[in-house]
Amino acid sequence: MQRVRMSLPYFRQFGWEAEIVTVDQAYADLPTDELLLQGVKEATTIHYVKALSKKITSKLGLGSIALRSLYFYRNKVNQLLKEKKYQLIYFSTTQFPVCILGAYWEKKFGIPYVIDMQDPWHSDYYQNKPRHQQPPKYWFSYRLNKYLEPKALKKVSGLISVSGKYIKDLKIRYPEIRDIPTAVIPFGAFEPDLKIATENENTFSDILAKGFKNVVYIGRGGLDMHAAISPLFEAVAKGLAVHPKLFKNLRIYFIGTSYAPGGQGMPTVLPLAKQWEIEQNVIEITDRISYYHTLSTLNKADALFIPGSDDPGYTPSKLFPYLLTKKPLLAIVHSNSPANQILQEYEAEFIYNYDDDSRIIDKSIDFLMSLFNEKLSAQTYNANALKKYSAQNLSYEQCELFNNVLIGKA
Repeated sequence: MQRVRMSLPYFRQFGWEAEIVTVDQAYADLPTDELLLQGVKEATTIHYVKALSKKITSKLGLGSIALRSLYFYRNKVNQLLKEKKYQLIYFSTTQFPVCILGAYWEKKFGIPYVIDMQDPWHSDYYQNKPRHQQPPKYWFSYRLNKYLEPKALKKVSGLISVSGKYIKDLKIRYPEIRDIPTAVIPFGAFEPDLKIATENENTFSDILAKGFKNVVYIGRGGLDMHAAISPLFEAVAKGLAVHPKLFKNLRIYFIGTSYAPGGQGMPTVLPLAKQWEIEQNVIEITDRISYYHTLSTLNKADALFIPGSDDPGYTPSKLFPYLLTKKPLLAIVHSNSPANQILQEYEAEFIYNYDDDSRIIDKSIDFLMSLFNEKLSAQTYNANALKKYSAQNLSYEQCELFNNVLIGKA
């Protein structure tokens, strides 16, 4: 959703008129943010669809909004395609089961479709992990994804992804799409968002404790991030032993770490903090918060933290909002990750690779000591990177891929 929202103001500029089909927020069970519509032009046509009630489907073990809305998406888009000529369907969502409708519409109406792979859809990542490390309902979701992904991917006309690795893996898995247009396009930096968050900051609850040095990460948690988080936690443990008065005033927040409904998320970071005996310094809030609440909270932090995944293809979706704030930023990521490449291009100061940096703990301590001693200032980033990763430029790259898909179908 964020990809499309940030691109809508620019699509027309690059020759494309867009209409949106989305689920009515009344059927969603995640936090909603009315402010998101401020970044969408009033002239944009938005079609809302229904979904089955989760109260009913959850009794069958089906809570996914993608599965609950699939029937309604099919009917609504069928209606639109019969009434008006469209050139392309663009799926940009992590609710991947909806994407199987692309093959159906391509066959029924002859309209090509593009899928935006923001995350892996079907993955073997958790197959060899102990059951307690697997996501909820993993047995079912693994088999469902394994069945649905080929139905959508074998007929897709173009692919966009935040990671080149995701596209490479899919082309190996499905030789049928080896020659289709593809593009690696991360989420962009949308400057108006920070202004909207600042103007409305009084409407958000304060999460951060006053009187502490607050370091903040907002995004999903998971055991795959432990390798990146552990060096920071070890640095805090050592800091408490050497500079207890300073480090007792440190709070590290992990917010929105679970995709589960409010109050049902299982902590994945706090158990690691307990292993290092620094749980008094770490606050994990599993519930998600709205997008602009996120930006407001990042902007109020003393410093920000970005942990990477042990999956080198992973790119944190909120990478650019972090950079927009220009707050002091500590990033601990995999050396081969897209996040590392982007941060290097931005010339961010405190980027460390947990897989090949033997001094990462000492460097993390130095970062925290600089924070305590007020030696960290607002970040200045490379002007070329700011332009390259702007939402406007990345919208242009999406439109270029759309054009290439139509050329290939001509």
